Parts: sequence; structure tokens; C-alpha cells
Amino acid sequence: MVSADQPTPVFDPALIGRAHRAIDPLHAHVYFAPETDERLAALGLRPGRMVYFAGRSAPMGAVGAGVVTATFYNFSPSLVAHMVPRAWTLASPEQVIAARLDAARASLTRLLGEEAAASPEVAELAGLLRDACTALTPEGRPLYAGHADLPWPEEPLLQMWHGATLLREHRGDGHIAALLHAGLSGLEALITHSATGRGFTEAAAKATRGWKDEEWAATCAALAHRGLLDDAGLTAEGEALRARIEVHTDALAADPWLSLGAEATARVVELGKGLSRRITENGAFGQGIFGR
Repeated sequence: MVSADQPTPVFDPALIGRAHRAIDPLHAHVYFAPETDERLAALGLRPGRMVYFAGRSAPMGAVGAGVVTATFYNFSPSLVAHMVPRAWTLASPEQVIAARLDAARASLTRLLGEEAAASPEVAELAGLLRDACTALTPEGRPLYAGHADLPWPEEPLLQMWHGATLLREHRGDGHIAALLHAGLSGLEALITHSATGRGFTEAAAKATRGWKDEEWAATCAALAHRGLLDDAGLTAEGEALRARIEVHTDALAADPWLSLGAEATARVVELGKGLSRRITENGAFGQGIFGR
């Protein structure tokens, strides 16, 4: 943690968000990769939401639906309860973790191509992310803490994926704290994020997060009553609230990048953007899932 009485480093705060956006696809693609469903379904898990819930929560152990709902935040509790803890009667967390790592290797190799997957750029980014992760701490970050207990993989491609995973889950835990501070429930956070045009489309959010139409409509009405949403989308007050949440989230996610330094963080952005662009252009996320 950077001490308050230390001199403020020369660092562009916007780099924090840029670094996150540059590397996040390298982790998040695994949720859309057919290899993930294939590997985890081979253990007996149901493809789709059960694979997702089990794969992401497995590092925390065989946790119940309440823990998954709390740490994932924007999923319908009824959807989570339909999949967890039944998943742990079909496969152990250890089996799920191993299968997910194998899926990440296979999907990244396919999307990057074998030559790029074994390139010096991947190895360099892996080293930078591992260095950045040395500044991460687990206090108040339960999902990150579970993943941080896992050993680092030996191969650079998976070190890159694991580093991106740790940074993503650490940031995500902080993001939930920022959402709570802003007074947004999980569904309110999902709706307002979709309304920015930068998250899931409304159709994709409804399809993947399990909320009923009447729940969605009632929450939209509540957000409108608060002056955050209208028929055109987010109001000016809603836009300002979402902007404050992102600033708060960046502040809570700053330590790894401040520790790494501006020059090395800029290199993370350069490398991460190039690799993320490549997997995106090769179909990592499909069509109609995200906004602009």
C-alpha cells in the first residue's frame, strides 16, 4: 500500500484504467471460450452458467450460493442457487481449477496462434504482470484472495493469464466496494453499467445474469425515482455517479501500477492492447454481447 505521507509519484492516473482495459480481455475471454465448457463439462458440470460459477469461484473452495452471489454481485441469487452448491457434487474445486487452467491454455493458443502464444511479448507481459501483483494485498478482497492462494503456473502464457486474473479479481473486489459506497445493488449496478453503452448490452445482461423481466423493470423504475435513469438512458446524475464509481475503483486498484511505475505500466498497456486486439479480432467475444 502506498503510504499517504510518501511523495506522490509522477504518474498519470488515467494509466490505471488503461492498464485494466488493456489486459482484461486476456483473462475474460475464458468465459466465452468453447474450451472452458468442454473441459469443465467433461468433469460433469452443466455447460454455461454452472461452468462459469464453478470455474470462477473454485479457488475459494466449495463455497455455497451465498458466497458466490456476494462476490460476483450482479447475478440473480435464484440463478446462482440453481447451480451452486450442486456443482461441487459433480466436481471438486481442485478438478475445476486444473480444467480451467487447461482451457485457458488451449483458448489463448487458438486465439493468439501458436507462434504469438509462445512469443517474447507474452513472456515480457507475464513478467510485468507478476511484478505488478507483488503489490496486491488480500484484505477485504475475498475473490482475489482465493485466486492468490493458487501457485503461479510455470509457462509464460499461463503466467500472463494468471497475472491478468489476479489483477482483475482484485480490481473487481474493489469495484464492489465502490458500488456499495455508491448505494447500488447488484441489479442496479448491472442496469446502469449497461446503460453507459460500455458494458453488456441489455439483452446480453438479461440472458447471462438471470434476472426476470419484472425484476429488471422494477429496478429501472427505482433508478428513475432516484433520478439516475430515464427513458433515454442514464440521466446526467446517473452518468456522474457511474463516473465517480470508476474513479473510486481506479483509486482502489492503483497500488500494483504505482508499484510498477509509469514506464512499465505504459509497456503493459502497449503489450496488452496488442494481444487483446488479436484475440478479439479472432472472435474471442462474439457479436452483440458488449456495447461500444
